[in-house]
Amino acid sequence: MTSDVQEAPLQEAPLPPEPMPAPAPKLTGREKRWQRRRRRRVFEEVLGWILVPIIIASIYWGVKAGLNAAGTSPTAIVQGIRALISGGAQQP
Repeated sequence: MTSDVQEAPLQEAPLPPEPMPAPAPKLTGREKRWQRRRRRRVFEEVLGWILVPIIIASIYWGVKAGLNAAGTSPTAIVQGIRALISGGAQQP
């Protein structure tokens, strides 16, 4: 008994060509404007979440550096204000 072994790869049946998807309908002017507005709002939100903390930290460090350059600190200013408030109320 003999068996024939095929060493070449089996050929697959050719697939039928896939149908082309229908082109998306063109957007109207209002729809395009709506998309631009939506993208801009999302961009502004993301930018706000990134820039606002950076701006707040920069202001804090700037005030602290300015007070340090003037030879004082925020703690000293708060203590001075408390002293003025408590001392000013006791004077006639």
